[in-house]
Amino acid sequence: MPVRLNKHLSASAQRTCLLAGLLLGVAGCAAPLPRLVPPVPVQWQHRIASDKATPADLHGWWHAFGDTQLNHLVDQALADNLDVAQAVERLRASRALNAREHAHYLPNLTVSTHDVVEPSASASYFLVGFDANWELGLFGRAEATRRESQGALDASVADLRTAQVSLIAEVVREWIDLRTAQQQEHLLLQIRQLRQQQWQWLQTRQHLQMAAPVAVDQAQAALAQADAALAAPRQTINACAQRLALLLGLNQPDPAWLQTGPEPRLGDWQLDSTPADMLRSRPEIARAEADVLQAAGAQALAHADMFPSLGIGGSIDWATDIDSNKRSTHAPNHIVSIGPEISIPLFDWGIRLAAEHARDHELKASVLAYRQAVLLGVSEVETALGTLQQQKVREQRSADAWQALQRVNTAMQTRVHLQLSSPLERADSQIAADQAALELSEARAGHCIAYVALFKALGGAPLPASDSPEAASSSADHSAQARH
Repeated sequence: MPVRLNKHLSASAQRTCLLAGLLLGVAGCAAPLPRLVPPVPVQWQHRIASDKATPADLHGWWHAFGDTQLNHLVDQALADNLDVAQAVERLRASRALNAREHAHYLPNLTVSTHDVVEPSASASYFLVGFDANWELGLFGRAEATRRESQGALDASVADLRTAQVSLIAEVVREWIDLRTAQQQEHLLLQIRQLRQQQWQWLQTRQHLQMAAPVAVDQAQAALAQADAALAAPRQTINACAQRLALLLGLNQPDPAWLQTGPEPRLGDWQLDSTPADMLRSRPEIARAEADVLQAAGAQALAHADMFPSLGIGGSIDWATDIDSNKRSTHAPNHIVSIGPEISIPLFDWGIRLAAEHARDHELKASVLAYRQAVLLGVSEVETALGTLQQQKVREQRSADAWQALQRVNTAMQTRVHLQLSSPLERADSQIAADQAALELSEARAGHCIAYVALFKALGGAPLPASDSPEAASSSADHSAQARH
């Protein structure tokens, strides 16, 4: 039967309704979220000098190497890496739960069957019932649940982003190490060949009594050292190829990787990112922010547990007589019930109060962890910028030394052609130039790896595609805007 409300309420009834509405409004609110103030500087301390170079793209920074094979490896790794695939599945799981977080405080209906025996053992019944209940989610329970669910979703987005950023940095670093080791192996083979020629020439000279035996022994020792030096780059080539295969989800390296190729070189670029930009791109900061939201949800739930739980419940039950010792019964075979469901906490030895205090401290700890994550990000970027500057200078000085020794070697070739110097001296000058080339290769690799470390610290990774799980979960950006 529908209930009709009187349109002419008394003043007392109106005040009562107004008070009840106000109480319900207050009961539905949760404590405000803590304000997160990131401790970031205005500018980087080690700023990259501005020039006419194109600013580096945070979402495609590895393209600065101009290596099409490296670009393909990054794309393949993002598509096939198993760690990223696991993070995608965990994100999808969080999205599935978050999509129904509001359903905790919607009416729900269940059906059940069971048998009942009267205490006098005079009859038994088979019962079929529909039970419905609706928890209202007052005193901040609904908002607290939403915060926890949203925090879990934001954390999954940040975890996926962390996996992508780390993956790209590792792929680029392994590729640089692989190509550098191949270049070093090539140079060491040249040095070994020259050492062998020197040893053979000195053996001939000794046979002609023009060289002392100690000189031959020294040449032989230098040849053995050149042979031993080849082990390091070959070991690096094998290890890098195996790690690349693992990163790309392959069971063995691609043979094309083992073919010697050009060493990656960093093109012209400049950094126009600011410390504030790091807050939006570095996934570790987004993860700490999500932890704050989850902790705030847990704290709000603990606070709501201090208040009554209110809801509405109802049921419809049908009963069928299975066996009865009575000759006849006139009881109805169904019954309907409906009414409020109230659970009021009275006394629990302070357990709920302790839980609320504990959640308060955990929320404060998560805010401190957020600040620590920001400071750690600033520290890593500043360290990477300082290292990048030093490695750039090292590469420039190594290039100057190599060019100078190349000029010396060219002059020595002319002297040998004019028979003013011996082939042994010509080999020494060539070995010196090759060793300078080795140092230049190592310095160039150090410069490139410092560049990789910088953009890993900044959180550089491709933007998610429009149909990816990460793009569908843009809630992380919305929640970040709401909290700052």
